[in-house]
Amino acid sequence: MTRKEILEIALKQSAADCSCSPEDFLREENVVTESLPSADARKDRPNPALCRLVTFGSNVVAACRKDLIPGVTAYVNSQSAFYRCIETPYLYELNKVLEPAGGRMAKMHTAFLPDIEAVFGADLSCPYETRVLHPEDFTGLYLPCWGNALCAERPQLDMLGVGAYNGGKLVGLAGCSADGMEMWQIGIDVLPEYRRQGIASALTNRLAREIFACGKVPFYGAAWSNVRSMRNGIRCGFRPAWVEITAE
Repeated sequence: MTRKEILEIALKQSAADCSCSPEDFLREENVVTESLPSADARKDRPNPALCRLVTFGSNVVAACRKDLIPGVTAYVNSQSAFYRCIETPYLYELNKVLEPAGGRMAKMHTAFLPDIEAVFGADLSCPYETRVLHPEDFTGLYLPCWGNALCAERPQLDMLGVGAYNGGKLVGLAGCSADGMEMWQIGIDVLPEYRRQGIASALTNRLAREIFACGKVPFYGAAWSNVRSMRNGIRCGFRPAWVEITAE
C-alpha cells in the first residue's frame, strides 16, 4: 500500500462513521451532517452518534442527531479557528448545546496511521521470545491485564496478536480488532514489572507488519493525555492522522 492509499482508506472509514463523504474532511470550511446508522461504521464507536467531531487537519466535520444540527452548526462556525472546536474551554459551550439531549462530549483521542517506510524501517527488538497469535490462542486471555490488547465486549473482532514470552509466561501482548471495514486497530499491554524494556514498541511494530500482510491497514489510537502511548506509536512508525471526540 502507498501512503495515499492508506489515507484514502482512513477517510473512507471516517466518512462512514460521520455520515459524510471522504472529501468533506479535506474542505476548508466546516461540515455538519446528520449522524445516521451505518453497517460500515467503526464497531468501537456509538452508531449513530449523538455528536461526533473529527478533524484531519483541514476543518472539522461534525455528525450529530438531527435536532442538534442548528446548535452544533452555530457552535463550529463561531470559533476563530477550526481546531478550537475540539479543545477547552470552547467544548464547554458545545456541552450546553447537548444538554437538552442529555449528552456531553466525553471520549477524546488522537488516531495514528502507519508511515510505511517508518514501520518497515524500524529496528526494534524484543528481549523475549515473540509469537504470532490467532483467535484460537486468545482463550483464557480476556483478563484485565490484557484489556487494551483484547476486547472482552467484542471478542469476535479480535483478529491477530503478537505476544512476548519469558519462558512460558506471557509478559506483553499486542492485539488488533477489526473495528473498521479495512482497518484493524492495535492495542498494547505489558505487565508492569516488564515495562521500559522495549517490549511494547517491538510488539506493536511486529503486529503492524502482520496486519499489512493480511491486506489491512493498521491504526493506533491514544488518549490525548497518554503521552507514553503516543510515544510508543511514533516509535513504531505511526504518525498522527486525525483527532476525534464523541459525546455520550
